[in-house]
Amino acid sequence: MEKEIDNIVKLLDEEYAEVNYSPEMQLAWIKWKGNVSVEQYRNAFETIYKYAVAGNLVKRFYSDTREQGVVGPENRKWFEKEMLPKAIDQGLEKAGVVSDANVFKRYYLNMILKSVNKFNMPFKICGSDEDVIAFLMED
Repeated sequence: MEKEIDNIVKLLDEEYAEVNYSPEMQLAWIKWKGNVSVEQYRNAFETIYKYAVAGNLVKRFYSDTREQGVVGPENRKWFEKEMLPKAIDQGLEKAGVVSDANVFKRYYLNMILKSVNKFNMPFKICGSDEDVIAFLMED
C-alpha cells in the first residue's frame, strides 16, 4: 500500500502503532499493532492532531484496525467526545477504517460510526488500504 503514496512522513513508529502522513493527499493514518494502553491509544491520535496544529492540513484520515486489539470504552468515549471534535475543528473532512470486522471491532466501529454521523462527516469501513484510500480521495 505505501508504494502508492509518495513522500510519506513518518510521525510515530512504536511497537503499538505506526502513524504516517502524506502532504500531497493531506492524509494521515494509523496502523495499529495489537493491544494498546490508554496512553498509547491517545498518543497515536494526539500525534496527528499536534502535527495538524503545527500547520499541516489533515483533511483525510484512516485507521487500520486489522491488527488492533480490543478498544475499551474509556478510549472510545475519549475519541468520540474529545478527539473527533478537535480533529474536525482542525480541518478533518473525511475518515475511514480498514477492518477485518470481528465481533469486538464491529461493535467499536459501529459506536464510532454513530459519533461521526453526528458531525455529518463522510465515514466508511473498508476491507483494504486501497479501498479506503479510494473512498477518501473521491470528491
